[in-house]
Amino acid sequence: MKFIKPGFGLLLAAFLIFMGLQKFGAANPVFSHIAEASGLAFFEPQVRMLTGVLEILAAALLLVGVFMKRFEGFGAALSLAVIAGAIVFHLSPWLGINAPVAFTADGGYERSPMLFGMAVVFGAISAVLVWMDREKLPVISKG
Repeated sequence: MKFIKPGFGLLLAAFLIFMGLQKFGAANPVFSHIAEASGLAFFEPQVRMLTGVLEILAAALLLVGVFMKRFEGFGAALSLAVIAGAIVFHLSPWLGINAPVAFTADGGYERSPMLFGMAVVFGAISAVLVWMDREKLPVISKG
């Protein structure tokens, strides 16, 4: 039982690093699609880059939390906030559950529900970690 929390933390950190690093390359189909669908151009690249920074920061807090326990709850809370934002966008008309995962040769998008599924799974892991560290988080602790 004592390995569940660090195991979930390391798994979540690896996921956040993987997803976060993808935000720093070329245009991302998800953020490009949201920018087009919403008419808000700042989603690509500004919100994409901010999301990547927040994902990497959450992963760093989770990894540091392996050694300094007071940080793991903050990493879990930040990851939950970022992933909850992703889920909200997947449920919005701007993105959808069947989201763009790649650009096609004709300038369109290849779509898959895979990103939504990963967001739900890792959002649940984040929520479990936040619940496990609720005493360390000043916003949700009782004292």
